[in-house]
Amino acid sequence: MIDDPGRYLTAGPRVGLRPYTPDDAEEFTAHVRASRDLHRPWLFPPDSRQAYATYTRAMDEDPAREGFLVCEREEGGRLAGFVNINNIVRGAFLSGALGYGAFAHAAGRGLLTEALGLLLPYAFGPLGLHRLEANIQPGNAASRSLVRRAGFRLEGFSPAMLFIDGAWRDHERWAITAPPGPVAQRAPS
Repeated sequence: MIDDPGRYLTAGPRVGLRPYTPDDAEEFTAHVRASRDLHRPWLFPPDSRQAYATYTRAMDEDPAREGFLVCEREEGGRLAGFVNINNIVRGAFLSGALGYGAFAHAAGRGLLTEALGLLLPYAFGPLGLHRLEANIQPGNAASRSLVRRAGFRLEGFSPAMLFIDGAWRDHERWAITAPPGPVAQRAPS
């Protein structure tokens, strides 16, 4: 059964994007725990109700972050993963850093590819961004393939860029810019 597209910020044939809510804590954290082998060592999303509450509260309170759950429409809105835009910078830069993860039951099914296809027009439209960057550890072939499919280009390599799982990790910098057209008119913050 396909669920109501009106509940999403944006929706495609198979997935919809909507904000995190406190009511999602149990389902989200259960999927994170079931996906531990898929996510490690690349990412460490919140795996307890308390960690989820802290994570979503920080997202709600920080104007430099936008976060969305990826929901499977044919499964009544079951959570398939998440996509976040972090470190949003306004002014002349109009940029953000992309973070994302599929849950194990959704991995390899093209759902995150569809989700990124929905997110980009939102980021470059209503959010008024010009550039999104995805920083990916070199060994994460699935993530590199995902951003490549979404149209990101490899821009460089940053040694010891982010502190993850107890060590400074190298990352490749992938980026995409808004399609040509009028410059978004947003007030610098």
